[in-house]
Amino acid sequence: MVKYLLGVALMLTGVFNQVKAQLPPKREFRAVWIATVENIDWPSRKGLPVEIQKQEFINLLDKQQRNGMNAVIVQIRPVADAFYDSPFEPWSEYLSGVQGQAPNPYYDPLRFMLEETHKRGMEFHAWFNPYRAAISTGRNNVTANHITRMRPQWFVNFDGKKYFDPGIPEVREYVTQIIRDVVRRYDIDAVHFDDYFYPYPVSGKDFPDFNSYRQYGRNMQKDDWRRWNVDTIIQMVSKMIKEEKPWVKFGISPFGIWRNKNKDQDGSYTTGLANYDDLYADVRKWLKNGWIDYVAPQLYWERGHRAANYELLLNWWAQHGYGRNVYIGHGAYRLRSNAAWSVPTELPIQITEARTLNTIQGSAFYSAKSFNGNPLGLEDTLRNYFYRYPALRPAMPWINLPAPLPPYFIDAFERADGLHLHWADDDTSGRTKQYVLYRFNASESINLNDPTKILAIIQQMPDPQFIDYSYVKGNLYTYVVTALNRLQTESLASDPLYMRKNGRKTLFMFDPEPASRY
Repeated sequence: MVKYLLGVALMLTGVFNQVKAQLPPKREFRAVWIATVENIDWPSRKGLPVEIQKQEFINLLDKQQRNGMNAVIVQIRPVADAFYDSPFEPWSEYLSGVQGQAPNPYYDPLRFMLEETHKRGMEFHAWFNPYRAAISTGRNNVTANHITRMRPQWFVNFDGKKYFDPGIPEVREYVTQIIRDVVRRYDIDAVHFDDYFYPYPVSGKDFPDFNSYRQYGRNMQKDDWRRWNVDTIIQMVSKMIKEEKPWVKFGISPFGIWRNKNKDQDGSYTTGLANYDDLYADVRKWLKNGWIDYVAPQLYWERGHRAANYELLLNWWAQHGYGRNVYIGHGAYRLRSNAAWSVPTELPIQITEARTLNTIQGSAFYSAKSFNGNPLGLEDTLRNYFYRYPALRPAMPWINLPAPLPPYFIDAFERADGLHLHWADDDTSGRTKQYVLYRFNASESINLNDPTKILAIIQQMPDPQFIDYSYVKGNLYTYVVTALNRLQTESLASDPLYMRKNGRKTLFMFDPEPASRY
């Protein structure tokens, strides 16, 4: 046992030394899923008082911010219900305990979550389940105005659950309308679907869509027709999002296998269930056609897994992003679940391997509660090594959102608590959402590609300012500030703020007007 622990410690040391030796990425997606169905992550149980619900979400955000996350993926429509004030669907039972019952005292959870998330400079990805309508057909707990009662002909029962039938055109229109309402009324950053399109297969049972296939089958083979149905709603939602707000992203987190090699030469060397053949989700096609902005495949297996090896799948997805962003979904919930996932190095090595591939732009972790208790030192690993330095989110150059104008320093002065820095910008377009403040030692050259020099990422404010509490009096630094739009496209840099010594006095040298070269 002692030899085993010593071996693990040496392996961890090797992984962390490798992380330290490499310059961390300046841009990286770092997200956690927050599941609300069955109160998996939030709220911790049904019927909590409103103030406790709110405090739980604040605590969750603060914890993940300390872990280095720059985005959250929050489930706001788990079963044709709503974690927001919807004109179409009832309040979720996972809030009050009773479907259709608004929070009391009233608040809009989605609006609250958006404000708290954006206040911390994090992105909010609104996670919708498009087709799941009731978690159990045996529970008679849906409201009289629930869509399953209003339009029963749209639904089928399968394996004890109730689902929208994706083959019915009105269903696709309805789901798109639900998402349009949220995109239009709320300041979300992305629309997110997970892996549930047609439900996972059950041995000996077929999804009962024979009526819709007979009516709408278009003389296609049933499997092709099912894929056409899913393709169609992806296209519809994609088009709708860009019509409403072109800057809102559309992302999918599919099951980790597109197709197996024994079915398609372009597939992966795996032998498991597949999106294309079993869930009728041709994710590769959506990437090729630019219908989605990012994909976050759920690679919840360990390295060396016999049917679905993490390393083989990581490389497959790295080669099949087709210019869109690829983020790796890590199974944090698997920690300690078996022998392979009880090795402390498994997840750190997975993150390290993903970072070595320039077509992989980040990671997402399922799910928030998996971090509770710091299993196998996961939080320590992220805070002290992988996510020690902040990262901007990955660029999406195909979304045209102009960069802000560069800011400029207007004042700097020493106080007992540190160096007080003030700057301004002439951006009257409202593009600026955040600022990036860099600090260099006076002897260093300015390199804005080095994220270890990011002192802070600061929310836009009327009179931007920052106190550098780590400022050491007598040391000489150079500061630079840039502006970010909501996609974190970075402006040109400000003129540097230099510090020079004049005898015992520190001089601050900067141009208080915008640089003429801009």
